[in-house]
Amino acid sequence: MNCSDYVAMGILAFPCFPLKRKGATAQTISSKELNSKESVSTKVNTSSEAPLRVAPIPPRFSLSPKSTGIGTIHLSINEIREITQNFSPLYMIGEGGFGSVYRAKLDDGRIIAIKRAKKENFAALQAEFRNEVELLTKIEHRSLVRLLGYNDQGNERIIITEYVPNGTLREHLDGQHVKLLNFNQRLEIAIDVAHALTYLHLYAEKTIIHRDVKSSNILLTENFRAKVADFGFARTVSPQPDKTHISTKVRGTAGYLDLEYLKTYQLTPKSDVYSFGILLIELLSARRPVEMKKPPNERITVRWAFNKYEEGNDTEILDPALEEMVDKDVLHKFLGFAFRCAAPSRTDRPDMKEAVEKLWDIRRDYWRRTLATVR
Repeated sequence: MNCSDYVAMGILAFPCFPLKRKGATAQTISSKELNSKESVSTKVNTSSEAPLRVAPIPPRFSLSPKSTGIGTIHLSINEIREITQNFSPLYMIGEGGFGSVYRAKLDDGRIIAIKRAKKENFAALQAEFRNEVELLTKIEHRSLVRLLGYNDQGNERIIITEYVPNGTLREHLDGQHVKLLNFNQRLEIAIDVAHALTYLHLYAEKTIIHRDVKSSNILLTENFRAKVADFGFARTVSPQPDKTHISTKVRGTAGYLDLEYLKTYQLTPKSDVYSFGILLIELLSARRPVEMKKPPNERITVRWAFNKYEEGNDTEILDPALEEMVDKDVLHKFLGFAFRCAAPSRTDRPDMKEAVEKLWDIRRDYWRRTLATVR
């Protein structure tokens, strides 16, 4: 379903809950620009085809340590076909609106992810492809999936990124992996995503609004650290003191979309904050933002969860598969903050820097109470 389908069914309406408050188009990147920083190839290119162009070293702004540099990849289309067995379904690890994602192994043993644009929507995906490549060449943070290269030769549009081995957050919440995410891991995932969005909003060369923060765009490492992926919908904003938003066509995923943005077409970093609030509720409940198979009063997860919160039934919001006991005060703080992020009005939402600080406070409180219980 797209956004208009949800609007037509009237399920995007958000509850006007009372908050308890305290106190343009992507440019084509030239080969010269992309090769402005020389790098040693990880593979000798023996093909006569033009090699994959390589991203320059990004600006070094970050709230937390960046990922370890893993070099750049030079691959031709023929080489990409070879290491994916001509894009065999056996190598496919995911599929989305842009296209299919494949796992591939290089000659030196490293694993990479290859995202290939769908052929049927080739023209429509061109802008999304260019946008993602342009943005990923300018950013680097340990909680953002790292670009290794891209190829736009002929009728192929391919993005190559680091491989994140533990699937998506949504897969884990759906129980598709053996190990269940415990509360501490969910809290750490929330903090990782908050760090990534803070970097995009405040520390990138220009403010970047992701516009599609959702559980299927959060990838997990072996140690259950989160990395934000998929920048096809992202927008950059030049800092202008007299301008608080940009007016743009609505892009995003139904259920995560900032309703104020949906109504006014005015995009701000607070639109990502709204999506992040929905993600926090999803992390705790394991429910999707819209659950059409649930009874009518439970279909909009944020509305259902807020009603439970107001009734004092916080524990009923928790993922039923989560068997551990979560301190009720910690749970209440977490939920209260999630609803604040998902407030209908952007003026009632925190910015992402404050979100990081609040989640740190919740983590400290959680560990203090956990240790006290153990003693």
